[in-house]
Amino acid sequence: MKIFSKDKIQPITLPGRQIWKAVGKDAFSESGKITYGFARFNADMGIAAPHHHAEEICYVLDSQKAWVRFGPNEEELGEKTPLESGFSMHIPALEWHQFGFEEGGFLEIIFIYGQVDKIRPEEK
Repeated sequence: MKIFSKDKIQPITLPGRQIWKAVGKDAFSESGKITYGFARFNADMGIAAPHHHAEEICYVLDSQKAWVRFGPNEEELGEKTPLESGFSMHIPALEWHQFGFEEGGFLEIIFIYGQVDKIRPEEK
């Protein structure tokens, strides 16, 4: 068993977000079966672009003026749905979605994938 806290994980800055890969491929704790980590979205990283990937579960740790949009394609994401601490999201495989926030806002989530390979379409 490996017991650790988020502050032991080196953050990675990506377009529109910062992530902490806790468990999975090339993560703090290696796994060949599951991916688990943390993400923070705020103005310091800009706005994350709409994206799609493998089936995902997200849990909102903290949120201020944050939202998610989702839909069948990048051009049809629908209305912004406000996100609050304690919310869970089950995002189907390849469903387009985008996380964002209003001025002064932010979003912190836990993300989980039931796989470590071929998570993003470009990896297939």
